[in-house]
Amino acid sequence: MSLNPHIFREYDIRGIVGEDLTERSVADLALAIGHFFRSSDARTIAIGYDARESSPVFESVLADGLRESGIDVLSVGQVPTPVLYFAVNTLDVDGGIMITGSHNPPEYNGFKICLGKEALFGDQIREIGQIAKEGKRSDGSGSYEEAEIIDQYLDELASRTSLGSRKLKVVVDSGNGMGGVTAVPLYRRLGIDIIELFSDPDPAFPNHHPDPTVEENLVDLVKAVDDHEADAGIAFDGDGDRIGVIDENGSVIWGDELMILYARAVLQEHPGATIIGEVKCSQNLYNEIERVGGKPLMWKAGHSLIKAKMKETGSVLAGEMSGHIFFADRFYGFDDAAYAGARLLEILSKTDRTLSELLVDVPETFSTPEIRIPCPEDRKKEVVDSIAEIFSEAHEVDSTDGARIKFDNGWGLVRASNTQAILVLRFEAESEEALERISGEITEKVEALLS
Repeated sequence: MSLNPHIFREYDIRGIVGEDLTERSVADLALAIGHFFRSSDARTIAIGYDARESSPVFESVLADGLRESGIDVLSVGQVPTPVLYFAVNTLDVDGGIMITGSHNPPEYNGFKICLGKEALFGDQIREIGQIAKEGKRSDGSGSYEEAEIIDQYLDELASRTSLGSRKLKVVVDSGNGMGGVTAVPLYRRLGIDIIELFSDPDPAFPNHHPDPTVEENLVDLVKAVDDHEADAGIAFDGDGDRIGVIDENGSVIWGDELMILYARAVLQEHPGATIIGEVKCSQNLYNEIERVGGKPLMWKAGHSLIKAKMKETGSVLAGEMSGHIFFADRFYGFDDAAYAGARLLEILSKTDRTLSELLVDVPETFSTPEIRIPCPEDRKKEVVDSIAEIFSEAHEVDSTDGARIKFDNGWGLVRASNTQAILVLRFEAESEEALERISGEITEKVEALLS
């Protein structure tokens, strides 16, 4: 089998359609995944796919390869990724595969894989790559069935949400991805006055790219919130597992700020509970979790890593800057943007305050977006370790995921990307002057090590 080894990423299998992923290569990949499942005593697998042009074809090829490996396939059809996760958690299956390019450009596609209820990552993804390289396979004759579960999914999400008496008007921008397929009917069922933007799935993403972490992708949402005097705007990434939010004034509520709102609400029901944020999150989040009686835990970035840590610690809530939000409180612990949006609307419906007013007491800080610096794969760990060593002489350094360096009035992060040949830097401080000083000092050291 000749598969590009670069498609085997930290959290998924992903590549360019027509180059890395063809019908032939996906057929080979399906046999490798089938062998992996058979070796893991998994016999029935749920599969779903997004609206990309290649996804229905890849679903058919994948199903054939799994069946040839002796796997029974249960197809849930064209759905957002969280619906596949829901199938894995509620149906009698041993795992699942979601065919999706997520928020990547239209020419990409990929595979998110679950064994049991757990998402594969790291060594398990690499194991599938090694199986493919060695050409191992299992023989058998599996079955193929189809299941419609979106109605069951919507029923359950509605039953796990409890709105107050306030009537809300909300703009939902699906970016022509899969998010609106479930979110729009869910929010309407909950009694929300919805203004839709770009709800119809379109693999060309003709209006804007479905990545709500990029502010230029939120321009239409900001305008619609203003035009309709809406209470909030909600956006989704391509496969519906990441959320973006803007308040009534058009200001972005980033993932760690959303987590503050969720943490306050969840800790009322679960005093003392552990709540997880990733290393790029604001110090405000960890301070606020502690202030309202929770146990803050900083952990590694990556949805698979976060989910595993939640299970290990019994955490009821976790989140990332990127908008992956994980509720184990009243839910299954996987990242579901439609449900995260519903929980935000639940909070907003039980107060007379605006979304911006709910965060007005959070201390003002100044921060940078993620800064990406090219770095050879074989040097990433070395550079991060050197930065930790340099700064540990005078500063507290948290090495949970890279080096997060604490200063008197801020912090800086240097970490190796799990998916690209880059270092990711981020900085936060109590003033613009401190931000400039901290970012300048750390960036200078990183660039010196790379020169």
